[in-house]
Amino acid sequence: MVNYILLAVSISLAIAGQMLMKKGMMIIGTFSVTQLLPRLISIIFNPFVFMGLSCFAFSSVLWLVILSRFQLSFVYPMVSMAYVAVAILSLFFFKESVTWVRWMGIFTICLGVFLISRS
Repeated sequence: MVNYILLAVSISLAIAGQMLMKKGMMIIGTFSVTQLLPRLISIIFNPFVFMGLSCFAFSSVLWLVILSRFQLSFVYPMVSMAYVAVAILSLFFFKESVTWVRWMGIFTICLGVFLISRS
């Protein structure tokens, strides 16, 4: 049971990291790839981006523990639930549109994770 909790925490931290980084980048605004290097310090030290990167880093450390306890072919597909959660959370927090094609993709991911979890 502890192993599954670690898996859920790792995925949740990855989701939180993505949401926080998006929030930070919404504050920073758009810029071109050529501006990335000069703006990198200000981006990294944006509080939301920094917290997001920290969540993502901690998620990666937990992932190493998970890899030592599960088969990769079982747990890696479980990470795709992060795609589902991020799409739903983006709908509510960032008012992003989720088209019916995306909902079909989300359903497909959920079905796939369900099938893999039964193995």
